[in-house]
Amino acid sequence: MKKITFASILLLFISLNLVAQNLQKRNVLFIATDDLNMAIGCYGNDFVKTPNIDRLAKRGVKFTNAHCQIPWCSPSRSSLLTGLRPDSVKIFDLDTHFRQTVPNVVTLPQHFKNNGYHSARIGKIFHYNNPSGIGTNGLDDSLSWNERVNPIGQGKLEEDKIINLTPNKSLGSALAYWPSTGTDEEQTDGKVATEAIRIMNERKSEPFFLAVGFFSPHVPLVAPKKYFDLYDANNIVLPTVNPADSVKYPKLAFNPTHTPYLWQDRPDLKKTIIHAYYASISFVDAQVGRLLDELDRLGLAENTVIVFWSDHGYQLSEHGQWMKQSLWEEATKSPLIVVDPKLPAQYQGCSRTVELLDIYPTLTDLCNLSKPNHLMGASLKPLLINPLQKWDRAAYTQILRIKSNVMGRSVRTEKWRYTEWGNGEKGIELYDLTIDPKEQNNLADDADLKKVRTDMKRLLLKNKD
Repeated sequence: MKKITFASILLLFISLNLVAQNLQKRNVLFIATDDLNMAIGCYGNDFVKTPNIDRLAKRGVKFTNAHCQIPWCSPSRSSLLTGLRPDSVKIFDLDTHFRQTVPNVVTLPQHFKNNGYHSARIGKIFHYNNPSGIGTNGLDDSLSWNERVNPIGQGKLEEDKIINLTPNKSLGSALAYWPSTGTDEEQTDGKVATEAIRIMNERKSEPFFLAVGFFSPHVPLVAPKKYFDLYDANNIVLPTVNPADSVKYPKLAFNPTHTPYLWQDRPDLKKTIIHAYYASISFVDAQVGRLLDELDRLGLAENTVIVFWSDHGYQLSEHGQWMKQSLWEEATKSPLIVVDPKLPAQYQGCSRTVELLDIYPTLTDLCNLSKPNHLMGASLKPLLINPLQKWDRAAYTQILRIKSNVMGRSVRTEKWRYTEWGNGEKGIELYDLTIDPKEQNNLADDADLKKVRTDMKRLLLKNKD
């Protein structure tokens, strides 16, 4: 008979204690999409088919007024994942890595990794040049993860077939599309979901922070043809746009990526791209469904916090603009759904003004981890408990016009958006979102709103370094 020693008893006690600690820890499923706007069923779009994102929303809180810090991929993700505002993380382009500017910052996934979680990343979480970076680590951060997976699928391999309606642009910034003949599982995002499911199964007995980064609906808009077949382009209703309205807005308000009012006389081309965008959304939705199904099958849903987000919104010809890099609602607003199975679901949603910057402190709060001192956002847990409770925080978004070296800064409350270009010297915008949700009436010169402008400017400056 083996002799029982004090050392063996102590080792057993330590092992059981570690097991107990792990059982108490909550998993995190961190789902990112790329360039997804509010064209989602649960957000009021009854044309786009998103049954899986809709059922996810029924499990938790759908934030209807969440805004990014910069409406551009790498700067937005750098801010969200470090917990720092753009002026602090100092990333305003697609090429600079945040470790060059804030080398010692502890990122969101790194914080979970440091607290005993298996931190895994599949696909695009930190920045990739899409599609050129697919299959590589892109501008990823090795310190943040225990495991990294970079799937590459059929869409990437079929780039020669992609139809580019703006041939002067590279595929990563082109209005381009392709209805692929491949299956979901053969596409890059299908492989992302498959790899995430694998890790769920391998790590189901230990706490995990699983970051699943889908590349769609970023251009080029590639999805299996069956998702294109869900829609009739003829039934797409285009935004009402009048080029004469451009005088209402500062010149720098317009996104420099594409000529303002592109295809104003070609509604057919507009509908073609919007059709492809919607198909890509439905494709991503199906992959989200695969993740939720597996989480349920493994019995992990009751101990897993889920966050679903996009890095910013996306314009589909509103204000005569395409894509992002503007400070209008369509570009700054991002879908954000938070599910905490320990809290009652609040499907009616929350209209309080929040920021993507709030995700980091929210997850540390929900998972009972210490909050790093550098975080600049606020935990959304109070709004998860009561989405209607008082909330007096504003949302701040900015964008640097790199060629002219002019910064645009915008502050959003539940009623107002106030924007300054070049500290106001290059233009000012003021919108009453309660009566003008499409921001078509710039009230910056309205004499009756002088106090509003003064108050909003003070609020804007409050956030400026």
